[in-house]
Amino acid sequence: MKFPFVNLRGLLAALLVCGMASAHAQLGLPSLPLPGRIGPLGLDGLRRPVDQLLDRAPLPDLGSLRVDTIKRLLRDHATQLEADPNGEPALRGEVLAWSPSETALQAARDLGATVVRDEVLPGLGDRMVVLRLPSGASTAAMVERLRAFDPGGAYDFNHVYTGSGAADGVRAGEGSAVRIGLVDSGVDGTHPVFEDAAITRWGCGGQVVPAPHGTAVAALMVGRSEHLRGAAPGASLYAADVYCGSPVGGAADRIAAALGWLDQQGVGVVNISLVGPANALLGRAVAAMEARGHLLVAAVGNDGPAAPPLYPASYPGVVGVTAVDRRGRPLPEAARGPQVKFAAPGSQMVSAAPGAPPYRQVRGTSFAAPIVAALLAKRLPRPDGAAAARAVDALAREAGGGHAVANDETGYGIVGAGLRTDPADLR
Repeated sequence: MKFPFVNLRGLLAALLVCGMASAHAQLGLPSLPLPGRIGPLGLDGLRRPVDQLLDRAPLPDLGSLRVDTIKRLLRDHATQLEADPNGEPALRGEVLAWSPSETALQAARDLGATVVRDEVLPGLGDRMVVLRLPSGASTAAMVERLRAFDPGGAYDFNHVYTGSGAADGVRAGEGSAVRIGLVDSGVDGTHPVFEDAAITRWGCGGQVVPAPHGTAVAALMVGRSEHLRGAAPGASLYAADVYCGSPVGGAADRIAAALGWLDQQGVGVVNISLVGPANALLGRAVAAMEARGHLLVAAVGNDGPAAPPLYPASYPGVVGVTAVDRRGRPLPEAARGPQVKFAAPGSQMVSAAPGAPPYRQVRGTSFAAPIVAALLAKRLPRPDGAAAARAVDALAREAGGGHAVANDETGYGIVGAGLRTDPADLR
């Protein structure tokens, strides 16, 4: 049976116009300028509800992210940064001294160095001095001279530390007795996910400098909203900003000072989702915190399975955390080794972000570490060495189904699997 030819394009256009006119007549809708054509997912230029919440920008390749970041930082901030003998970035012409002798400091002055900061770290009670060298002087040579001159002190570059992941972008309640420390970039406390969270801040001269990384990490610990729930929602967060908006990262001296402040606050568990090289001063600060009963949790990094260990996760006593995908598989770019103590979600997930959209996809060990830190903080509200060991052992047995046997890929096992907010959950 044959049908007469019909101009379908014209018919559809006519029906669309009639339908719109009918809708205006029935509902009194305002006249809005609409796009000129209809796309496959709806009217072009209009965002679906999920897109109003979630930034779907693709995440970078984490396996090369830190290496690329270091190259970019050294290139773009050559006046502020220099590479140490291993190629790691550090503040140009600065030497860190931990508990230096007066004769060593005088020797440094005789060589043209000036003291730009001399402080006793609050809580820890150790002296930290930052020396600045004259233009053209070799930082490596000064470090070696001071180490040889004063073996009892600790001298090193003022290394900078960067995030270990990618993010494209006091009220009573559950967890209110839980206290968690954070050393990272700034947290956007105005985000709805922190409405029930008490945030005490340190750094940046009292200014709040929100940043995507710190905001995402903090939300995974203490956040709570209609769309996201952290591992310890409503807990008190003690957030130290060691970036303060600096594009080069958090320097070792600021991280050590932040740890001293957190010791003063009596915070049992501290999360550090930052990675970098071994540093003599940072190593001593970490050891001092552990000696005082604190438990430090850190991301193991995303430089790949065969990469050298990153710090502070690889210092003895630190709880190193790796990341797994929604199937429980370690991320291919995540570090491996004895420093891995636990695994937690770190892929195919979202967290809070400053600005709009308010949520972004995140990936990396940076975002697994805060989940483990918050779970441990529930067991260690205050510094206590014996209780810290018991907290780790209890979580290890929980991860291992009653056994505490570690391996180099996921440590004692995966925890917090149910805390992942999948991008699909925002639909």
